[in-house]
Amino acid sequence: MDLSHIILYAIVPIIVVMLAGYISGKKGIFDGQDAKKFNKVVLDYALPAALFVSIAQANRKMLAEDLKLSIISLVVLMLCFMIVYFVFRYCFKKNTQADAAVSALISGSPTIGFLGFAVLEPIFGTNAYVALVVAIVGIVVNAVGIPVGLALLNAGNAKASGKKESAWKPVIHALAQPVAWAPILAVVWVVVGIPFPKWLAPSFDLIKGANASLAVFSAGITLSAVVIKINWQAILGSILKLILMPAMILVAGLIFKMEPENLKMLVVAAALPPAFSGIIIADEYDTYVATGTTSLTLSVILFMGFCPLWLWITDLCCKSML
Repeated sequence: MDLSHIILYAIVPIIVVMLAGYISGKKGIFDGQDAKKFNKVVLDYALPAALFVSIAQANRKMLAEDLKLSIISLVVLMLCFMIVYFVFRYCFKKNTQADAAVSALISGSPTIGFLGFAVLEPIFGTNAYVALVVAIVGIVVNAVGIPVGLALLNAGNAKASGKKESAWKPVIHALAQPVAWAPILAVVWVVVGIPFPKWLAPSFDLIKGANASLAVFSAGITLSAVVIKINWQAILGSILKLILMPAMILVAGLIFKMEPENLKMLVVAAALPPAFSGIIIADEYDTYVATGTTSLTLSVILFMGFCPLWLWITDLCCKSML
């Protein structure tokens, strides 16, 4: 696939829709509260529907083939998550444990729920393999990363205030979200061998269609309210997210001989900008908001160049390994 196709069919549509959201936010047509409502539609309805219907139409063979992809995603993404946490906890003396936890939730997690389908489908097509990559990374981010991050965040706040809170509370809360249990339910559906009713697909596809466009538009509204404050932490967060994470995924995929097309999808997924969910959590806890949103904004802009770059590097590495 040539560079012009990637830019025209994957990058430009995201820029246009995000710019529309950004302008509407600046003009006051929509505000932060509207963005939160749009995000809720995406996270509670559109994305779970997209993940469920795409995976439920797969088969056991596809799931078995993607076991390697699942293990690499879990190990490497969570390793990167913890690297970001420790870097921001111990390399910046002013940062608290809560600051470091929010840094990991932002720069240590890709925004797979908001941009996964919007980026991967124009490049790799609409198919079950794309959905599996989005689902697997989504499960790691939402069912593992967020609970771990919230546990660290709550532990830091509890240490500072002297109050104690159950470590299991964020885990239970994260698993109760549709974006976490919908793909897990779909995997169970396929493993059990229940045929997916064809007449149900159009209903799921209808709500699924709102996922990418609404998520990107909402991201534009969110960014319109951001006060940019460039500092070394914001720059480092962008570097760790856009360079370290996809590089580690690429190396692991080559070592364990992942299927080239799946590896490309996973590298692009890992190179996605920081998780918008991390910004939502930062805002909710009033922790690390300015630096986190600055890092997110920088990463969104830089991703336009890093996406085709990582595709080219991955393709080059895969060919050299043949």
